[in-house]
Amino acid sequence: MRGNADAQELIAPGSLDAVLNLMANEPGTWTPIAGGTELMVAHAAGNLGAKKLVSLWGIKDLRHVEAQKASVTIGAGATFMDLRQTRVIGEDFPLLSTAASWIGSIANQSRATLGGNLVNGSPAADSSPALFAYDAEVELISVRGRRRIAYAEFHTGYKQNKLAADELLFAIHLPRRFGGHKQYLRKVGTRRAMAIAKVALGATVRIEGGAMREVRLGAASLAPFPTRLYRTEAALEGRALTAETICQARQALLEEARPIDDIRSTAEYRKRVAANLLEEFLRECRTGVEER
Repeated sequence: MRGNADAQELIAPGSLDAVLNLMANEPGTWTPIAGGTELMVAHAAGNLGAKKLVSLWGIKDLRHVEAQKASVTIGAGATFMDLRQTRVIGEDFPLLSTAASWIGSIANQSRATLGGNLVNGSPAADSSPALFAYDAEVELISVRGRRRIAYAEFHTGYKQNKLAADELLFAIHLPRRFGGHKQYLRKVGTRRAMAIAKVALGATVRIEGGAMREVRLGAASLAPFPTRLYRTEAALEGRALTAETICQARQALLEEARPIDDIRSTAEYRKRVAANLLEEFLRECRTGVEER
């Protein structure tokens, strides 16, 4: 079945205020569309259920990257090419810069937005593991005001999130405090590029006195939605980088992960590969400690 353009209505108000007023007046009626790299695929296949679309493309209030002393703010309309080309992202948040390079082709990266990637909520979202690892917060906006929540609390189920019917994802906030942390990001897929992740793991940790502090682990394709691995983090927090600790962390991840079987991989494969990625990260950290 092919999509039929006559089945959808698309409007482009051109300003953030106009979009918010539209969504306030008809909550739940209008589906925002930014770069369209997900929605247009669904439309072409005849699977786009939304009948009324409101375009966010070209709204300057949503497309920006601003560096403050303690944090960096990324507008939800910033594209992945924007992230790749912004110096502060590459220097302070290299995991996010790397993840941005994984998003499809150059054409995709020039259209796909960070906000769209998060709101779409695919379990395999490329940007999510890095954002979990960096303690990201998301800022939501409506005519009623703004609110910020931890990104780790944003997803509530398969392609479900905490956005109210009249809200937009406005910005993503990243604290600038990871310069001294060990950082790791790896994606396993069918190909090195332009492939959906079978599994991905992002991680940051601060090593202090031989012990792990501020452990953050984010994963793709290990649950019905992008997820932070709290229980696995707890198995590492405050512990020394010993072989026993690594073994216990692997077991914690295997117990915490809740992947599915699908056409790209099996749940068991995903769990085992994720445990291997975690061990790889921890062994890299351990080597760094031993070389000091």
